[in-house]
Amino acid sequence: MHINVKNIRTVLFRNIKSKYRLVIQDAETFEEKFSFKLSRLNVFITLGILIIGLIFLTTYLIAFTSLKEYIPGYSNPDLSRQVYELTLRADSLELLLDQRATYLENIQRVLTGNVPLRKAADSTIQKHDYSKIDDTRIPEDSILRKEVENQDKYGLKPGYSTSIIKSSYISSFNFFRPVNGYLTSHFDPGHGHFGVDIATAEGETVKAILDGTVIQAGWNIETGYTITIQHISNVVSIYMHNSSLLRKQGDIVKAGEPIAIAGSTGVLSTGTHLHFELWYNGTAIDPKNYIAF
Repeated sequence: MHINVKNIRTVLFRNIKSKYRLVIQDAETFEEKFSFKLSRLNVFITLGILIIGLIFLTTYLIAFTSLKEYIPGYSNPDLSRQVYELTLRADSLELLLDQRATYLENIQRVLTGNVPLRKAADSTIQKHDYSKIDDTRIPEDSILRKEVENQDKYGLKPGYSTSIIKSSYISSFNFFRPVNGYLTSHFDPGHGHFGVDIATAEGETVKAILDGTVIQAGWNIETGYTITIQHISNVVSIYMHNSSLLRKQGDIVKAGEPIAIAGSTGVLSTGTHLHFELWYNGTAIDPKNYIAF
């Protein structure tokens, strides 16, 4: 049986282009409301345009609007940053409320004739009781200190040996590690970070890196309890975000001697750590180049 392909194509093309009349009538009166002519080809073209338009519209809504957040698998890239900023604000507000509560309580104590609180209320400080720490010197320690003091008695500068004074370069110093822990933020002066952050356990002892004199010890709203030590050869070390200070301004400290307790005070702190800075001749330097953390 021979099939004429050309005739089949002609019939199909004629059927696709055949005109039809769509009539809308009233169901009760059979009155014609409106009507229009159409063909299979027009219906296919119209449906194709509508489908393509819906695809483009859906793609645009997903790619350029916030509707994509409601689709499983998509997330807002700014959500983590917003949560972090809100956490910092909540922590700052909580600390500010505690400080104001302590301030009002101090006023009330003064008005009633009582002794005001010495330190602002801080949750980290109140968790620990350092009054039972025994820092009494043992006899062997007193003997060793006396021997060292006698050896340096006739040095050019009191309190320091002649060998140390002759070696004025900072690279020749043997620095003591300020606290046990690990580095979480590095030295980055270009972004205003003039030291390193050392994550440590809560209540860890902070120690002096070198012999020196405490030139500043107190509270700062941003850095919390901070202590600064002046060493020889214009070397200065700074210890921030402590929960408690063990030395006061004017005290002379030795290398490795406890000077503070690590904590998380100050609005710039988000966890228990020590922010440590090392300055030489008035310029901040990277502590990692001189201290093994």
